[in-house]
Amino acid sequence: MAERPLWAPKELDTPELMLAEARKAFFVMFGFMVVIWALQILNWIDHQDLSLQYGIRPWDVGRLPDVFAAPFLHFSWAHIESNSGPLFVFGFLAAYRGVVRFLWLTLLVTLTSGMAVWFFQGTDTVGVGASGVIFGYFGYVVLRGVFDRHLIDTLIGLVMAASFAYLVTIAVPGTPGVSWLAHLGGLVGGMAGAWLLRDRRPRALAAPGPATAAAPAGGGVPAVPGERSDLHKELGDLGLL
Repeated sequence: MAERPLWAPKELDTPELMLAEARKAFFVMFGFMVVIWALQILNWIDHQDLSLQYGIRPWDVGRLPDVFAAPFLHFSWAHIESNSGPLFVFGFLAAYRGVVRFLWLTLLVTLTSGMAVWFFQGTDTVGVGASGVIFGYFGYVVLRGVFDRHLIDTLIGLVMAASFAYLVTIAVPGTPGVSWLAHLGGLVGGMAGAWLLRDRRPRALAAPGPATAAAPAGGGVPAVPGERSDLHKELGDLGLL
């Protein structure tokens, strides 16, 4: 008996289903933003004490669970403002094909980003912020379409890679006060997530019909059953055909 992974995406065969999943992704990310901004208000009232109490302290075993709390906290208003836009955009793009798979991805990139800081950052530091998770979502969005063999997601990944290629420069050493290790760990986790959480279902071929079974009137190579059917279906779902 074949088993379906927990993160396996739903069949989004109609524009209505695609819109419903995108709506869920929007509200998930909206809720995420509400939480981090509410925590920032509390953090500001408490003079950033939450960040100091629940930030990542490298090699402190007692603080290891804080890798799950750190992405929700920020050290300043400028810090959270710079993260909010990319977090919402990349989070939505990562979630709109399936919220369950997105939650597994979030767990993965939180771990890879946080553990990179915990293992390799200097022990005299405290790390907080959602930027490692943002880099994870970015890496996932760029590669998801390739591993899922999905044209529209591949095009989205290419556009995001071209538009935000500068982000990769922040994932290397050199920016004072910025944890490039968190960025690099998140990026690696997101790229790995695109493979681990890929759609493993076989791509079905369309049944041959009169237009595909017959050879062209002027001779030449007969059309292959199912050829370009996935492309036509995806463009049709988007209303482009």
